[in-house]
Amino acid sequence: MAIHQPMENLYIVDLDQPLEGFYNFLSSWVYMRDGITLAVDPGPRSTIPVLVDALKKLKVKKLDYILLTHIHIDHAGGTGVLVEHFPDAKVICHPKGVRHMVDPSKLWEGSRKFLGKVAEVYGEIAAIPEKNISYKNPIEIGGEVINVFETPGHALNHLCYQIGNLLFLGEVAGINYPLNDVLYLRIATPPPFIYEIYRSSLEKAASLDVSHVCFGHYGYRKEVKDVFDTALDQLDNWMATVERHYKAEGEFNEEKIYADLLKNDRGLSPYYSLPLDVQSREKIFSMNSIRGMWDYLKEKDNKPA
Repeated sequence: MAIHQPMENLYIVDLDQPLEGFYNFLSSWVYMRDGITLAVDPGPRSTIPVLVDALKKLKVKKLDYILLTHIHIDHAGGTGVLVEHFPDAKVICHPKGVRHMVDPSKLWEGSRKFLGKVAEVYGEIAAIPEKNISYKNPIEIGGEVINVFETPGHALNHLCYQIGNLLFLGEVAGINYPLNDVLYLRIATPPPFIYEIYRSSLEKAASLDVSHVCFGHYGYRKEVKDVFDTALDQLDNWMATVERHYKAEGEFNEEKIYADLLKNDRGLSPYYSLPLDVQSREKIFSMNSIRGMWDYLKEKDNKPA
């Protein structure tokens, strides 16, 4: 178990998986101040014991809020099990996601279909008691105010949370890998993807006055403007690159598209500095995003005039 403290009141708990390259990838954030404790994205069922042990090590006896940026299995799948350990915890979730977390059978079925072996490693999604889960904005507790922003890009049920100068991004700006001297950023646009919604959410998050952004995958950055400039540039570049291949070839070839992106994309420029197993992981998820964009273009073409 690894617990990092990037700044006062804030901890990151690593939730590594027994899969190739799945380290420096998944985590849960823990925020503690003046007797208040919050957890952001507790992670999948398989790593809840790791998070519970970390909370014990941090001497947490009461968990006030569990904040879900979205309901994907790797961010929210273990929430119901965490609530068993902290039965008074209030879970905040987008209204569109609440019913899926109370009865996650369809969500689990979809996760298994889309992720296959990875979903099995993460573990079955745990149901959250209806009395524990709701949506609230703002969230006021003690002297703390948490502002909640709807950012439906990566997922239609996606939220960002601002606590003071901190912004918990989920995946609104994609994936960060913790390189010290350069920003590696990789977009996260799996199907269903809608360009206009994704860009609008990015712009909303970029407009907030914060000093640090905390990623769902992985770590944090204090170069806030660079993160959002890179993310917006990356979105438009990926869209343009995929569209160029779509118009020129008509047949989907994600390998050719990805090869182009590795040559021309600002956020991916440090790709070859990543460990080889992380490169493999990143390629798999990049293919999903390329597919999301390709499907978006197909759907646009097929819409009646």
